[in-house]
Amino acid sequence: MCGIVGYVGSRDATPLLVNGLRRLEYRGYDSAGVAIQENGHLEVRRAEGKLDNLVQAIAQKPLTGRSGIGHTRWATHGRPSEQNAHPHVDCGAVTAVIHNGIIENFAELKAPLVSDGHRFSSETDTEVVVHLLEEELKRGRPLEEAALRVLPQLEGAAALAFLSVKDPGKIVAARISNAGGVIVGYGEGENFIASDIPALLEHTRRMTFLDPGEMAVVTATGVSFRRLEDGAQIEKAVQQIQWDAVSAAKAGYKHFMLKEIHEQPRVVSDTLIGRVERTSGRVVFDDDLKLTDAQVRSLQRITLLGCGTAGYAALAGKYLIERLAKIPCDAEIPSEYRYRDPVVTGDHLVVSLTQSGETADTLGAMEEAKKRGARLLTFVNVMGSQASRLADDVIYLHAGPEISVASTKAYTTMLVDLYLFAIYLAQRRGTVSAEEAGQLLAEAFHLPTLIDAVLGEEPKVKALAYRYHQARDFLFLGRGMNYPTALEGAHKLKELSYSHAEGTAAGEMKHGINALIDETLPVIAIALRDSTYKKMRSNIQEVRARAGVVIAVADDDDEEIAEHADAVIRVPHTNELLSPALAVLPLHLFAYHVADRRGNDVDQPRNLAKSVTVE
Repeated sequence: MCGIVGYVGSRDATPLLVNGLRRLEYRGYDSAGVAIQENGHLEVRRAEGKLDNLVQAIAQKPLTGRSGIGHTRWATHGRPSEQNAHPHVDCGAVTAVIHNGIIENFAELKAPLVSDGHRFSSETDTEVVVHLLEEELKRGRPLEEAALRVLPQLEGAAALAFLSVKDPGKIVAARISNAGGVIVGYGEGENFIASDIPALLEHTRRMTFLDPGEMAVVTATGVSFRRLEDGAQIEKAVQQIQWDAVSAAKAGYKHFMLKEIHEQPRVVSDTLIGRVERTSGRVVFDDDLKLTDAQVRSLQRITLLGCGTAGYAALAGKYLIERLAKIPCDAEIPSEYRYRDPVVTGDHLVVSLTQSGETADTLGAMEEAKKRGARLLTFVNVMGSQASRLADDVIYLHAGPEISVASTKAYTTMLVDLYLFAIYLAQRRGTVSAEEAGQLLAEAFHLPTLIDAVLGEEPKVKALAYRYHQARDFLFLGRGMNYPTALEGAHKLKELSYSHAEGTAAGEMKHGINALIDETLPVIAIALRDSTYKKMRSNIQEVRARAGVVIAVADDDDEEIAEHADAVIRVPHTNELLSPALAVLPLHLFAYHVADRRGNDVDQPRNLAKSVTVE
C-alpha cells in the first residue's frame, strides 16, 4: 500500500528519493519522509499530508547525502501525522526503517522492548522493527546479519528497507510475505530499491523482483540476495522492463486518469496484436500460458477472483466464458473466498485478475486455491509481480503503467483479454465454430476504432457531469453483460466524487430499489440493443413513472431510446459480448468530470491507494 524508495551511489540521494516518491504517491499520501546518511550521521525529514509538504520541509532544512531511503504512507496503524510518518529511527537515531504492510504481532514484540528502556515515539506497528534492529546492531553485527535475526520474528504482511550509519553505504531490503513488493534497480555505480516500477524508470529498466522470504543487500557497487529462512546466498534474475519513463508522464492531460482513459485505443490494440494465428484463426497467448488443449477440455469449473474494479471484470468474465466455452464459472471476492473453505478439485481452474499483481487479498486467495489443488491463471499488468510468479499460467494485460488510483485502461484490457480467453477456451472445446470465432475476433479488432469514437463523446459526457455534479445519490442500472458495467460505473463514481452511488441489476428494481427513486435521483441506464434491450427499456419506464432522471447509454443508431430518457450518451454498436468495453468508457468519463468539477483530487482520492498490499 505504501511507497518505498532507496538509493545508494555517488549522486545526492535527496532529489532522487523525492522524485521517486512523486511517482509512488498514488500508493499512499497520508504522510511522507526521507532518511539520508552522510558523514556518520542520519538526517530525517518527515511531513504529514501530501509529498509537497515534505518538499517544503526539506527546503526549510536541506539535507544531502549519497545514500537514503524514502516513504509515502497510507495509514493502517496510527493516524496520519508527522509523528507516525516513516522513516522511523531507533533510540540513538542511527538506524532507520521504512515499511509497507502490517506487522500483526507488533504489540507482543514491543512490550519487552519498552521494559528494556526503548523509547517509542509513534503509534505505528513499524517502529518496533527498528528497535529490534537496534538491539542486534549493538552486538556489532553487519546490517544484513542483524536484519536476518529480526525479520523472522515478524508476522504479517511486510516489505521493509533499513539504513544505518553503523554500516554505511548499504541498504537492506526484504519481503516477508506476498503483500508488499520490493524491486531492485541496477545503475552504473549506483543501485536503487522501490516498491513499484515507475519510481525507477527514469534511472534504469534493469530490475529484479524479490519473492516472499528474500532479502537484498544493496550497495553502490553491487547487489546480493539472501533467503530469510536460513540466510543462504541466492541468485536472482535481472529483467529488462519494457516500459519507459515517458509512458508514465501525464503528456499534457490534466490528470493521469484522463490520460489513461484516452490511451485505451492504443492499449486495446496492443492487447489484440499477436494473439490470433493468421493461418488457423485460433486465439493464442504467448505470454506464459502453458494450458494444453487436453487440460482445457478436462476443465469442469472456473473460479474468477478480483477485488474492486477487477472483481467487476471477473463477473463479466463469468458471462463470457459460460456463454462461449460452456464451462460453469463463479466470480468471487478474494477476501471472502480465502476464508470460506472453498471446494476445489484438480480439474478446477482459478483465475485471478489484478492490475498490480500485489493485491494482498487476491494473493491470499490464490495461495488458498493452490493449496487445495487448483491450477492458477492470472491476468496481470505488471511483469515480475508476485501474482505472475505464484500462478501456473500468466496472461499480461499490456495496459502499460497505470498511475491513477482509479483503474480505467487496466479494466478495459481485462475485459478484452477475458473475451479472447473465452474464445480460446471455446475453440479448444469445440463450443464455437470456426466461422463464429472468426466473426467474434473480427469485431474485436474493430474495437480500438470504436473506442476512439466513444471518446469523441466526451464533451457531452462532461456537460452532463457538470449538470448533475451536486447530486448526492446516483443509481446505475444494467442487465446481462452490462450488469458488471453498472457496478463498475457506480464504483468509479464513489471512488472519485465521494457521492453515494449504487449499481444494480435492473431486474432487481422492483425488489426494493424502486423505493429510492424520486425526482432528485439521476439514474444511469445502460440500454444497448442486446438480448436484454426490451427488458431494460421497461426498467427505464419504471424509473420515469417515479419521476427519476434517466441518462441512457445507448447504441448510436437507437432513435427510440430518446423518447424514454432525459439524456442519451451514444456508443457505436458492437456485439453484445464486447459491449462492456465500450459502455464503461462514458461512465469512467462521467465519474472523472463529476469529481474534477467538485475540485476533488482525481488521481489520489481520499483514503484509497493504488495497490492494496494489506488485508
